[in-house]
Amino acid sequence: MQAEGKGLMKVGVLGFGGLGQAAARVLEPKGEMVWVAAADRKGYAYCGDGLTIADCVSAYRDRGSIGYLEPNGTLSNESIVELVQQAKVDGYFLALPNLPNTFMAEVVKQFIQSGWQGVLVDALKRTSAMEQILQLQDELQAAGITYMTGCGATPGLLTAAAAIAAQSYAEIHSVKITFGVGIANWEAYQATIREDIAHLPGYDVERARAMSDGEVGALLDKTNGILALENMEHADDLMLELGGICSRDRVTVGGIVDTRNPKKPLSTNVQVTGRTFEGKTSTHTFTLGDETSMAANVCGPAFGYLKAGLSLHRRGIHGLFTATEVMPQFVR
Repeated sequence: MQAEGKGLMKVGVLGFGGLGQAAARVLEPKGEMVWVAAADRKGYAYCGDGLTIADCVSAYRDRGSIGYLEPNGTLSNESIVELVQQAKVDGYFLALPNLPNTFMAEVVKQFIQSGWQGVLVDALKRTSAMEQILQLQDELQAAGITYMTGCGATPGLLTAAAAIAAQSYAEIHSVKITFGVGIANWEAYQATIREDIAHLPGYDVERARAMSDGEVGALLDKTNGILALENMEHADDLMLELGGICSRDRVTVGGIVDTRNPKKPLSTNVQVTGRTFEGKTSTHTFTLGDETSMAANVCGPAFGYLKAGLSLHRRGIHGLFTATEVMPQFVR
């Protein structure tokens, strides 16, 4: 590791679908972080001096895997394990689809078993998936890994905003997160859309995972491309409960995803309602700008939390943290 606050942070991105590619684009202009490693299901790429996003996207789009990248790609059915063993990386953003619901925890166990030490950041959605990560906190600490969980938009940016807004109140009555997502076509974010479908009435993670692209397309045809989601199983509730802010039953998450229009169907916001010490009831509302995309609101915070995690790791602080426990640090 470099000395505290000095040196370039070498970063890897696991998963190279829509979110993983967006993460690489977010890193491209940064001066403090350099993107050196990536993996998908069929292969991985590593270059200590930095990967070029255009070349990586071309390999992935044209041949189906970043492992075809010349000369830095390697095809492998054990891409994550092999990459972690070979690459010198300070931290990874796990931009992976959490399908099945145990997948992220299984990946984390691979890191623990590998002997690698550094920082991991995820943008997990489901409460039950985060509970699996929480069960690994002692192992993460013993392994010398600093793990930041729930560090996307929701959970993540909006959960952290709720934790700050809660400070005005003596008691929190409710936290309501409402999101609007607009994307030009669902194929760009297949895993994300499948995770959203799993929240619809009559669906679950396994059913959504088993759906063919044609079946997803047929479902979206029925709804004119709109997914209306209510009372989602989102880990914002667990994170706010762990933070001592309110019980999880006072937290609700829902939203609308338009899979055929990049314009947001509604403004993403979090409303925190509570009672002040004077006995007055009030609501704080934090609204994200409509021009910021889902990718911007997920990947930006993820790397801000990765930088914060590296600061902790360099001070010998290991273990598990949520987005409500640590302030992200802006990546220049």
